[in-house]
Amino acid sequence: MRLSPAVRLSEYFMPTLRETPSEAEIVSHRLMLRAGMIRQESAGIYSWLPMGYRVLRKIEQVVRDEMDRIGCHEVLMPTIQSAELWRKSGRYDDYGKEMLRITDRHDRDMLFGPTNEEMITDIFAEHAKSYKDVPRMLYHIQWKFRDEVRPRFGVMRGREFLMKDAYSFDLTPEDGRISYNKQFVAYLRLYARMGLQAIPMAADTGPIGGDMSHEFIILAETGESQVWCNSDLLELDLLNADIDHRDPAQMSDVIGKVTSYYAATDEQHDEAKYQAEVPEDKRLSARGIEVGHIFFFGTKYSEPMNAKLQTKDGESVPVQMGSYGVGVSRLAGAIIEACHDDNGIVWPEAVAPFKVGLINLRVGDAACDAACEDLFAKLQAAGVDVMYDDRDERAGVKFADMDLIGLPWQIVVGPKGVAAGVVELKSRKTGVKEELSPEAALARLAG
Repeated sequence: MRLSPAVRLSEYFMPTLRETPSEAEIVSHRLMLRAGMIRQESAGIYSWLPMGYRVLRKIEQVVRDEMDRIGCHEVLMPTIQSAELWRKSGRYDDYGKEMLRITDRHDRDMLFGPTNEEMITDIFAEHAKSYKDVPRMLYHIQWKFRDEVRPRFGVMRGREFLMKDAYSFDLTPEDGRISYNKQFVAYLRLYARMGLQAIPMAADTGPIGGDMSHEFIILAETGESQVWCNSDLLELDLLNADIDHRDPAQMSDVIGKVTSYYAATDEQHDEAKYQAEVPEDKRLSARGIEVGHIFFFGTKYSEPMNAKLQTKDGESVPVQMGSYGVGVSRLAGAIIEACHDDNGIVWPEAVAPFKVGLINLRVGDAACDAACEDLFAKLQAAGVDVMYDDRDERAGVKFADMDLIGLPWQIVVGPKGVAAGVVELKSRKTGVKEELSPEAALARLAG
């Protein structure tokens, strides 16, 4: 569904706040509340207001693009799952109090899913029986619930959150690694498209299980963990690389290049190895935020759930599986942690709620109104997402709000500029302003 590319701020629901809410501990939480993106309903649970929801949808679309690119196909599984599935895998009693357990009116044990390995394994096992049915990759984007003992930091550590979960199904461990590599490279691309430098780091598999796992970490001062890496990792640019996901050798080469550099979280850090492998001028220690986690766990779920495939030789073997998570709602906060300044958010274009803010400095002035209406219509026609600030407010309020919500570009229309045939175009990221004709500004933004 195409999102509306244009809104008038006088008609838009964007309840911005002048003061910083006392409960907000970190930058992203403060700015999301102040910019009118979210509203807290209870501990760790939020409503997403129009501005925040647009960002969620933009992030979802980037994730979908990169999953679709590698042949991973979208499904949608329910939030409420049967406890019987989890008992088959042995995780129902092991998962802990983070799982929200429910009993329905017929006294059946249910749960609000914190993850979907059991359900997707059951779905696949019912319909895939032969080596001819693999490899396959499926994903969905769905709300999850984990009853965190201490939800905090806004959407960064909430109880209800939006996740992309992907799952791979293969005949052999070697084939499973190929699927894992496809996902690994897709993750590098999707974060780069969002304007982030996400560093893959070998990770503990935790309750998901398996023996191969990577976390994707972005650097931010308010990160939850300390990380160590070779700073050359920050210079790698794989977004525009001509990588064919159908070529296992290419995938392996890319991953080999990335993982050849030292990178570790505090749980995995080896100081002696770090000192030995990383030149002194390349050593980087910083705070990091996890924005994705991928696992290859082989037959951990397929064996207890009897998900088997028949080989060419007629042998029945358990399917090899992996799972691949991206925290979609968490990313909204993580991007702000990495992309902000003293005045507010600085959105990367790919995930910005709108590309440009059109500011009318003299609402009611016939010439200014006409110039803004003309630009508003032309930006819409060019497919540029635009927010038109047509409120009868002081210029200072309009500038402050635009900087706070962080749209990548601002077009300022005032009486002097209209008389001279120019508008002011400002880059939110650099702060650079230039005077251009309306046509030139339109061409710049539509290009």
